[in-house]
Amino acid sequence: MAAILNLIWFLPVLTVFVGLVIPRGQSQTIKMFHAISALANMMLCVFFTVKIYGLAMCTGSGDIQYVTDAPWLPALGIRFIIGADALSILMCVLASIIVFTGILMSWNVERPKEFFAMIQILGAGVFGVFLSFDLFQFMIFYEIEALAMYLMIAGWGTGRKDYCGKKLTLTLALGSAFALIVVIIMYFEGGIGSWDIRALANVAFSEDFQMWAFPLLFIGFAISGSLFPFHNWSPDGHSAAPTAVSMFAAGVMMKMGTYACLRVAMYLMPEGARFWLPYIVVLVLFNVVAAAFIAIKQRDLKYIIAYSSISHLGLIFLGLCAANLVSIKGATLQMLSHGFLTGLFFACIGMIYGRTHTRIVDEMGGLMKIMPLIGIGFVIAGFTGLGLPGLSGFAAELPIFIGSWQSSNIVVKVVAVFAILSITTTAVYVLQATNKMLNGPLNTRFESLPKATIQERIVLGIYFICIFGMGLCPGWISKFLDTSLVPIFANIAR
Repeated sequence: MAAILNLIWFLPVLTVFVGLVIPRGQSQTIKMFHAISALANMMLCVFFTVKIYGLAMCTGSGDIQYVTDAPWLPALGIRFIIGADALSILMCVLASIIVFTGILMSWNVERPKEFFAMIQILGAGVFGVFLSFDLFQFMIFYEIEALAMYLMIAGWGTGRKDYCGKKLTLTLALGSAFALIVVIIMYFEGGIGSWDIRALANVAFSEDFQMWAFPLLFIGFAISGSLFPFHNWSPDGHSAAPTAVSMFAAGVMMKMGTYACLRVAMYLMPEGARFWLPYIVVLVLFNVVAAAFIAIKQRDLKYIIAYSSISHLGLIFLGLCAANLVSIKGATLQMLSHGFLTGLFFACIGMIYGRTHTRIVDEMGGLMKIMPLIGIGFVIAGFTGLGLPGLSGFAAELPIFIGSWQSSNIVVKVVAVFAILSITTTAVYVLQATNKMLNGPLNTRFESLPKATIQERIVLGIYFICIFGMGLCPGWISKFLDTSLVPIFANIAR
């Protein structure tokens, strides 16, 4: 089974190489090949979720399952360690859904052979991050994303694609450099000759080291999650990116950063976390409050959702900064919910732009009359962002707010209050954009727009199932996550 688990990250790589032999002129074969591969990987992630859930519920253990542990560069203590627990396999499920739906949303893309190969490379990198338990190996997979994102934005983007692609890549590379510096020094400070995250968690790093290393490591990873003041890459990157890349960046890549903040920074340097998180939470105020107000002023759909995404990611950081089990659980649930939410949002924007050739809400109107299913998808995504009960946003945000209020730090409580109040701001920009775009008289230019295609209906259906499924039945996910989060929290609280 350990070998089969490796297929989650290796299958996308294999797909890229096999896809090279398909003649460029057979575009339909290329599309179907990559779609079937992505679907198979999604089913593989679901299969391992069921298997690991069964083991966790039977044993109550949060141990890493189906581990592959082999020497890689023995002279440097580097090993190839792949495994999965509840947190990592659920993040893999999210990533596999984004990859599959991103391929379906790119059915008519130019140069599909190269485009789909790049999506698979992005997927392989993210799967590698979530499944890696050797820190050096973790960083190798982590570094793949920035370069691949630039190539996709520069090659298939719109508008200021070269500038926006470079801005995104250089900002993410800066964060990776911060993190890599600390990771390398951590190996020598640990003194155990190993990069194994599980072994490093048992090392008592000196307080002096943690005091300067933790903020550098946490912020380095948090840049991928658009933590203020390193958030500006996100709106510009989304505005120039093709639909699938926007879905991937907001739905998965940003969670890669927040996942690393928890799995690496907080888990391995608990003293640094306890000291610095009450200060870092002040930065979250911009994410949850200011970004929401900026979204109100936007007229471009992608900029609206990009700033909305920054605001909702602030809730993840709030949960991490509160640093108790309830808030951390809420943060991980929000990683999943936000992935589904932004995947659906950007998919709907892609469907609308592909028909109207505009993203400016003031130029639209009455679209619900001509494309009701797509309009319903946008509305459901908006209500999820509002935290409406019965949808995944409510199941994720409630434990964040409860856990933040349970914090003994007054600053965390103050930020939590502002975060709760910011929901009203979210309602303003979501309802404002939805009303202008979907209601009112129909623009005569849009009277003959086509209905949703089969591929688009599949995409919408998948996200509806995920959002309503998590919102109506969050208990099993919460209980499953406990098996991973309890050991992590025990290390943070020691």
